[in-house]
Amino acid sequence: MRLLPVVLVLVLVSGCEAAQPSPPAPTTYELPPRQVRPDETALKIPPAKNGDTEFTLIGLAAGLPSITGSHAEMLPKGQYVRLRLVVTNTGTSSVLFDPKRQLLVDDQGATHPPDEQAMLIKRQPAQFDLGHSVRVEFDLYWDIPKDRKPVAVRAFGGPTITDMKNVNGTDIKL
Repeated sequence: MRLLPVVLVLVLVSGCEAAQPSPPAPTTYELPPRQVRPDETALKIPPAKNGDTEFTLIGLAAGLPSITGSHAEMLPKGQYVRLRLVVTNTGTSSVLFDPKRQLLVDDQGATHPPDEQAMLIKRQPAQFDLGHSVRVEFDLYWDIPKDRKPVAVRAFGGPTITDMKNVNGTDIKL
């Protein structure tokens, strides 16, 4: 009988604790910051979409005099431009993503496809299946004339159920 008041107090206290709301769950992933590469400028550009693919441009390096891979060093005809980007599939189906379709637009309005040899030397991905909610980060490399400056990327997300040809890209200003 002497323990009954103590037990009642403990039950009441534990009941009060359970009634308090728990803190809300986080709504975003907390990714650790990463160091920008020495020759690169961090970009603060809002994400842009083309079809079911979202593009986030995160780093740019222009005027690169050469690139080096595990087996070769290669000089550009003009200058190399490297763009670090994240592509995310926001649709409900997978998207066939082709890095070779991404065009760099220069300050004179000319477009440039990625340089195939540079992409191979730097071992960047070729065409790949971007599954539902999948996010991939990689580099694109272009070789453009020395007297030109990159001003935009014409991004192509890939075919979707509503746009099987994905003809029109989305220009993202740098």
